[in-house]
Amino acid sequence: MTSTIHIFEPSGILNAAAGNELRREISDIVNNEVEILLIDMSEVTFIDSSGLGALVAAMQSVRNAKRELFVCSINAQVQMLFELTKIDRVLNILSDREEFTSKVATT
Repeated sequence: MTSTIHIFEPSGILNAAAGNELRREISDIVNNEVEILLIDMSEVTFIDSSGLGALVAAMQSVRNAKRELFVCSINAQVQMLFELTKIDRVLNILSDREEFTSKVATT
């Protein structure tokens, strides 16, 4: 049986406004029976505290629905923020889509 995978690609600055949109979209994705969600952050240039909060809320929503969430292609600023807030310890972070495909999508 293959899992249903959805790739979400936010872009630009992930702040309060973009974070609210992220939460809505993630909620819709989870409600559509997607089993695995990949957030490809290659086009995200900056995350502020509101954006981080939205990402954490999205992660909780996905986990509460018994789904899996992965994040890939984060830049240095995002990596530093994740490390400072210790979010990197609870998120499944992969280097890029190729790693996602080899480790997750093929299982």
